[in-house]
Amino acid sequence: MTEDPDLSKAYSLQGPEASQKLYAAWADTYDTDFAAGMHYLAPQAVADCYAKVSGASPVLDLGAGTGLLGQALMQHGITHVDGTDISPEMLEQAKKKGVYNRVFEGDLTGQLDVATGTYDGIVSSGTFTHGHVGPEAIAEVLRCMSHGAWAVLSVNAAHWDAHGFEDTLNRLTPEIATWRKQAFALYGAGSTGPHAKDKGWLLQICKA
Repeated sequence: MTEDPDLSKAYSLQGPEASQKLYAAWADTYDTDFAAGMHYLAPQAVADCYAKVSGASPVLDLGAGTGLLGQALMQHGITHVDGTDISPEMLEQAKKKGVYNRVFEGDLTGQLDVATGTYDGIVSSGTFTHGHVGPEAIAEVLRCMSHGAWAVLSVNAAHWDAHGFEDTLNRLTPEIATWRKQAFALYGAGSTGPHAKDKGWLLQICKA
């Protein structure tokens, strides 16, 4: 049995230290081994959605990883983007793409090193999923947003159901002007394996 990083191992992570260890090992091959191999659609889907609902900047990419979402935003002419991730090794790969204004380490399960109300948009792909970040982090997302800003977050559909995202959003109603979700496929035609048919939501939140 291989000990190489893969999606099943990522989904079974427990805690920030486990995430750091796995992504340190995966950083060099993530784009080819996972993103290309699984025809990963989330970064482009999030970027397309964000460009449609807002397109405002500066934008913060949460769980930026190797910078795939930053690249997709650049295709829409959205270039003032910062990226944060728990893995310094993944951020080193993101830096090489040259699509971020700055990158910094951050753990979304705690408080980010971001002043309240800094960003006019927030995006994330692949962070709100099994073994990673749950709905409790939405409060921190909102804290980092300016009034009237939009966030577009990809959320694994099974993770949404298991962890009460809608209940959390309802509790945060005083801080939210509106929210909606749109279904999409996480992986494209040609992907294989036990997660090839996984679905996601594009969660769109406007801060009050």
